[in-house]
Amino acid sequence: QVQLVESGGGLVQAGGSLRLSCAASGTIFSIDPMAWYRQAPGKQRELVAAITSGGTTNYADSVKGRFTISRDNAKNTVYLQMNSLKPEDTAVYYCYAEIYSDYGPYGLDYWGKGTLVTVSS
Repeated sequence: QVQLVESGGGLVQAGGSLRLSCAASGTIFSIDPMAWYRQAPGKQRELVAAITSGGTTNYADSVKGRFTISRDNAKNTVYLQMNSLKPEDTAVYYCYAEIYSDYGPYGLDYWGKGTLVTVSS
């Protein structure tokens, strides 16, 4: 049974910083990619940032220059460092991972339960 467990959300003032973590556990051969999505009230879930096992990253335009995604492959963990936070960053942040349990070509999609980030003005 594979699980993704997020931590690090909370309340912060505009201009502040938070660091999210997401650890994958269970029967894991490899993970590629890992990513963070977010969903604000009344809006669709959107990609925030993604990272491959080789370290290639991709960011939403709205967070470029403020957020940094990183991962520790040995720990099956992905991080999201969020700086210069804005009220519009307020959302539930979800961890995503495509996880391979063996050498096969097909992985399965897994999601964390989400962690709330609230940025006050």
